[in-house]
Parts: sequence; C-alpha cells; structure tokens
Amino acid sequence: MTPPRRPFAFPSAHEDDLRARKAPETPQTRSPSYRLAYTDMDFMKRDELRPVRLQLELMKPELLLQEHGIDATVVIFGSARSPDPEREPANDDPRTADYAAARTLARLIATAPGGCPERLVVVTGGGPGVMEAGNRGAADAGAESIGLNIVLPHEQAPNPYVTPELCFQFHYFALRKMHFLMRARALVCFPGGYGTMDELFETLTLIQTKKIEPIPVLLYRRSWWERVVDFEALADAGMIARADLDLFRYVDTPEEAWEIIRDYCHCRHARSD
Repeated sequence: MTPPRRPFAFPSAHEDDLRARKAPETPQTRSPSYRLAYTDMDFMKRDELRPVRLQLELMKPELLLQEHGIDATVVIFGSARSPDPEREPANDDPRTADYAAARTLARLIATAPGGCPERLVVVTGGGPGVMEAGNRGAADAGAESIGLNIVLPHEQAPNPYVTPELCFQFHYFALRKMHFLMRARALVCFPGGYGTMDELFETLTLIQTKKIEPIPVLLYRRSWWERVVDFEALADAGMIARADLDLFRYVDTPEEAWEIIRDYCHCRHARSD
C-alpha cells in the first residue's frame, strides 16, 4: 500500500516528536538541552521567548476560527458580577436585567430576525455575568459562540455555554483584545467595571484614530452610562472632538441593539457589492 503523499518532503513536527520519544535513555537524551525546542515547555516559558508566545496567542485562535468558517462576530462586553435572575432573584438589582437583556440580544444575533447578509457569531470574555448571558443566549438558539478567557490570579473557569471548540485561554490581555475586534461587526457594552471600561475605551480609541474600520459601538442602559461617564464634559473641555460623540450610541432594549447591528451589516454588504 502506497503511503499518503506528504505536502512537503520533510517530516512533520508531530512525526519527529514521536520519533524523538523513542530515543534510548542515556544521560545525554535525559538532558533538557536534548529536547526538541517546541516540546520543551521550560524553554518555551523563558522570558526571551515572549515574542514567540505572543505570536502563538495570535495564531492559535485565528487558525481555529478560520477552520470553523467564522468571519463575522458581535462582541458583548459587561460585568462579570451581573447575576442570573433565575439563580439569584433580586428584582431591585438592575444587573439582573442586564443579564436577561444580554441573553436576549445574543439569541437575536444567533437567529437574525429580519435577515442578515452574513452569519454573526457572539463572542464574549467567556466568564460569568453578562459574558455568560451572551454565550447562553446563543446556546438557547442552538448556535455556536466564542469565549476568550484569560488567566487571572484568582481562580476562574469559562462558563458552560461557550462552544467547547471555540473556547480560548489567553496569557496576554493585548492579544485577547485584538481577537475581540479582528472580526467584529459591532460591540455591545453593558454596564461593567474596570475591564469593561478598558475594552470599551480601547475600541473607541482605535475607531477615533482610524486604526480599525468604524463599527457600531452600543452602550446598553443609557441612564447608567450617562451617570458613570460624562462624555459631554470631555467634548465641552476640548478633550475630544464633538464629532467623537458620534462614535457610539446608547440603546435600552435588545431589539433596538439588534436592529442597529442588522442595518449596519446590510449597509456594509451593499457597499462591498
């Protein structure tokens, strides 16, 4: 039987790894210096290898998302502390309403009522709270969703609604934030803390400086955002141009958010024809 034709003349990294493991046990082969560089985790974790690790964190999710045919996403940011109203009933806590709204919005994105010219996939930070609600809403519709988790000092795990094959873990915040935006058609930002603010303002800065294509940036629950961030004061003080106030919009219902996202995708598709 003829062996399958290899695309290259050289053995694959996988094949050489298997061959290397069959080497006889000697003082030389037991030495860390003898390990194949790409299988030597102590070597890969050296400070000098940081550029390689950065590249790996860029490439691994990118290649897997390509393999799953994911070209367009909607990013849902928000507090990890927003409780699920089914598990923690608290009618006087507006964060439970945020959880429910994020879940509804994700379901709308996944089912695309009114039609959408491309398949949109929900992406969140993969954690609890609003992030969980986003992944859960997609799961309610039987759709895939992405979770971009990150290693933190305190114990954490991805929420159970992320599609397992699309659940990623990051060491570098910078690479994680880059992956949030690489395929983004819109960003919906629910009330949140430092992490949410960081992600929101990085996105606004990238749009303001024309580093990325303008996309809808939707701030959910207008009353909260106007109380926490005085954008008008920034413009009045000359810290931003008044036109920069148009880089985002306020929304107060999942349906309103979805209509803006859908209309943007239709306009974008029409421009590309």
